[in-house]
Amino acid sequence: MSLKGKRIGFGLTGSHCTYDAVIPEIEKLVKEGAEVLPIVTYTVKTTNTRFGEGEEWVKRLEEITGNEVIDTIVKAEPLGPKIPLDCMVIAPLTGNSMSKLANAMTDSPVLMAAKATMRNHRPVVLGVSTNDALGLNGVNLMRLMATKNIYFIPFGQDAPHTKPNSMVAKMSLLRETVLSALEGRQLQPVIIEKFRDEISQR
Repeated sequence: MSLKGKRIGFGLTGSHCTYDAVIPEIEKLVKEGAEVLPIVTYTVKTTNTRFGEGEEWVKRLEEITGNEVIDTIVKAEPLGPKIPLDCMVIAPLTGNSMSKLANAMTDSPVLMAAKATMRNHRPVVLGVSTNDALGLNGVNLMRLMATKNIYFIPFGQDAPHTKPNSMVAKMSLLRETVLSALEGRQLQPVIIEKFRDEISQR
């Protein structure tokens, strides 16, 4: 299957340290011919960190995709009834947004886009990046894993000795996960040895 002509919503939440791993994956989707609609949370747009300024990330997303960033709930709502997506991606997905998604809380443009996509029974692909996946947020992670039409980019512990509850998706598997999700399949294995994998690449 090709992604050419597919309309993909791409949501980013506030795991700023993960953007450098995500941006190349967005570029791959665009180069393959997908129409990518970028969507950001308020945190992404307004927060400046050592990883970059919010306005610069927004500008970069717009340059890559050729589309204006969707940055309000009002702008995201039409992605359900009027501008349906073939697939919605949220990467990175913070623990905060993950807990809200798992408990049907829709208080950001990204979560509204996910809700609109689920309403249409289309796949939502999640790329987790949270320090609390194996902590209190574990129940929310498992709830989402058991939810119909939700798929995960394979993920694993990124720093088990210093942050034992932290898990991060292997973003290089984003495209492959989207392709599988469009066919109604979860890419396997979903739990990977990300820590060992990253060590071998250093």
